[in-house]
Amino acid sequence: MMMHNVIGGYARLETKMDALGGRDVIGIASRGLFVLLLLPYYVNSAMTKIDGFGLSAGAFAQILPPIAEQYLYDTAAIPFFPWHLIVWAGTLGEFVLPILIVAGLFTRLAALGMIGFIVVQTVVDVVFHGAALGGLANGLPTELIDHRLLWISLLVALVFAGGGKLSVDRFLSRRKA
Repeated sequence: MMMHNVIGGYARLETKMDALGGRDVIGIASRGLFVLLLLPYYVNSAMTKIDGFGLSAGAFAQILPPIAEQYLYDTAAIPFFPWHLIVWAGTLGEFVLPILIVAGLFTRLAALGMIGFIVVQTVVDVVFHGAALGGLANGLPTELIDHRLLWISLLVALVFAGGGKLSVDRFLSRRKA
């Protein structure tokens, strides 16, 4: 019963937002902010993880620091399964998910993927790299938790609103109809 009310409430909200053109505005604005604020960060980070067509030692140092240390940062010595697979998945996610969001292709799914990526990234930063999570909304805007929650809120807007009128998703949906 409760789930039915939640779904019904979401459907009513979605209808009202559509009537006001709000979903399109939110989708386009959120994708624009993503391009301005997060795309450069993720592109720069992703570039540090590749070496030609392979993974760099930096990729392992960033994603799996204890494994990189165990094998003395020799990527050839690190077993493919599961370590290379995990690092390849993280690296591809860091390249592909932002591109999907910018293009507005599979926007909602890509935004959900980025939310998961940010959660894993934050855990790795705190557990393996010694970053301080900080205190939530304590007036110190430079703390990790505040930044990451702001990033996630931008992506949550995309999950609910979609990519907007200027997206590949919209083009494909109109083409089908």
